Amino acid sequence: MDKINQGKEPRKPVSPPVLSGQGEKGSDFMVDGWRVFKIMAEFVSGFEVMGDAAPAVSVFGSTRVDEGSGEYELARTLGGMLAREGFSVITGGGPGVMEGANRGAQEAGGVSIGFNIKLPNQQAANRYIDVDKLVSFQYFFVRKVMFLKYSQAFIALPGGFGTLDEVSEAMTLIQTGKSERFPVILVGKSYWEGFYRWVQESMLQENGFISPPDLGFIYLEDDPEEVISIIKKFYPEGYCLNF
Repeated sequence: MDKINQGKEPRKPVSPPVLSGQGEKGSDFMVDGWRVFKIMAEFVSGFEVMGDAAPAVSVFGSTRVDEGSGEYELARTLGGMLAREGFSVITGGGPGVMEGANRGAQEAGGVSIGFNIKLPNQQAANRYIDVDKLVSFQYFFVRKVMFLKYSQAFIALPGGFGTLDEVSEAMTLIQTGKSERFPVILVGKSYWEGFYRWVQESMLQENGFISPPDLGFIYLEDDPEEVISIIKKFYPEGYCLNF
């Protein structure tokens, strides 16, 4: 229980000083100069948290599922299985699928990490994140770097725009060689097969906008055991950072 996040404030990077004359033309550019330090602080906070983490897998999915739902319990199962295989489990720190994955990791005695994001609707971190593994980000792009740098795989359960954004970002960086290849596993065939078929048929076969190797790291799966097998088989020579 000592690992559960019980209302502890996440690490908060320093904020830039408030400058006078905010309404004057050009003042926004002055603030931008100081904002660089806030961005740097967010990177440092993330690097410090991940410095001693084991090889990790990120789990994505909808915030709009409840405890006991199929998606929640699947995420919980996957979180536990990943932890038992020695992987740290990373999520976006929020409710729904993310909570399920963090919960499963903690219940299995693994490392449970949350990269929370400050949103207008004040997304609260779930309580199944280890107290020293919760980071709160202001900037989406900094948070994306943390997911992409430290993940040995992306597992995407059914979700909305945020889930699709993380998946497509990973696909783009791998395709363009900006990241090492890692498996992107779409879990839930009935949900994802339309998207996967569109990529395969429209983008690849009909228009040639991508190449066959661009699909070589994307998987469509239902079975949690097979998800774990895909990740382990993808790294015959061991795990490494993606960039």
